[in-house]
Amino acid sequence: MIILSHPTGNANVRAVAESLEKENILHLFYTSIAAYPGNFWQQIGKIPALSEFRRRSFSPELQAYTKLYPWCEIGRAIALKLQFKKLIVHETGYFCVDKVYQSIDQHVANSLQKAVKNGAKAVYAYEDGALETFNQAKKLGLLCIYDLPIAYWETGRQLMMEEAIRLPQWAITLGGGIKDSPAKLERKTKELELADIVVGPGSFVMNSLPEWAKQKTKIVSPFGSPITQKPQKQNDENRPLRVLFVGSMGQRKGLGDLFAAMNLLQSKNIELVVLGSLLAPMEFYRSEYSHFTYEKGRPHNEVLALMQSCDVFCLPSIVEGRALVMQEAMSQGLPIIITPNTGGDDLVIEGETGFLVPIRSPEAIAEKLLWFIENRSKIPQMGINAYIKSQTYTWEMYGNTISQNISTIIS
Repeated sequence: MIILSHPTGNANVRAVAESLEKENILHLFYTSIAAYPGNFWQQIGKIPALSEFRRRSFSPELQAYTKLYPWCEIGRAIALKLQFKKLIVHETGYFCVDKVYQSIDQHVANSLQKAVKNGAKAVYAYEDGALETFNQAKKLGLLCIYDLPIAYWETGRQLMMEEAIRLPQWAITLGGGIKDSPAKLERKTKELELADIVVGPGSFVMNSLPEWAKQKTKIVSPFGSPITQKPQKQNDENRPLRVLFVGSMGQRKGLGDLFAAMNLLQSKNIELVVLGSLLAPMEFYRSEYSHFTYEKGRPHNEVLALMQSCDVFCLPSIVEGRALVMQEAMSQGLPIIITPNTGGDDLVIEGETGFLVPIRSPEAIAEKLLWFIENRSKIPQMGINAYIKSQTYTWEMYGNTISQNISTIIS
């Protein structure tokens, strides 16, 4: 029986929780806020100002297993809403993300002695929210399962530090990748040291592990895609090629290289659409490339609708785990241009679903964008190929791969 914990919940956490429950190996699920039919969080999520809580919905089958510790996350939500920035500043703010993770981690650790008496055999926790749980689990003889959704910190930090030197003007957009304190980095290292099993979404994450950790038991399972109807897209070759970027607007996602590629092309036959959160003033982005169309964040269904209005998706990331947005774009009929560091190299059938380009190569990005400009008639079929490829990855398969492997290990 497994104790699963995650402070906020997302698509991959939901899939793991549901699969563990179906496999009859879920003991308890710890999180901050979870909306279930008729419960308090579902009801207040109906209030427009609190609609964020509706996104915390989980399968009703999980309700009986769920333990909630909401107060730190409520504080973070209020601080975000009221712009009390000091309360959510990186690592030190009273309601920062780190404190939310650590709060749940401590609650789980405190509960383990009782859980062992009730049959718990393992704990499953995520990066930055596992240390206290794993420390206590080891004392009690429990198996420690560590979910690493993004490249290990040493690899990520090295790549980000190199970016800060290569493109110093973009360093302001690199965020936690270069700002994490030694204490936070030490915490990450200890979490991995204590882990018996490492779960990751692809080869980029697993290859990022340090040598001393590569002999640990590993479970690799790619994230799922939105299950959608085949998109019906119009191929209008009389308008500029619409290229879409979606993600936080920083150099971790390779936006600086995409802007540089657009500057190399200087073509009136292409339009760059950027949807994402600002990590620097808009003036900075315009100074790097002035002609992009900016789209603010929006609900998921509206993001998918925007994707259908575009022709090609480009994400030249430097560091990821496996960017969900790639499969979302493919599900809407967009061929892709991505780097291996997105964690999605298995998505690319070269020239059929898109193209793989090296990191840090505006020239390679520009070359592929020019290919799409010159081969507009091939895009509809590539979009269909991309859609078909995306539909081979499901959240059920993601969760089942993980739960079945764990079940085999602990049986």
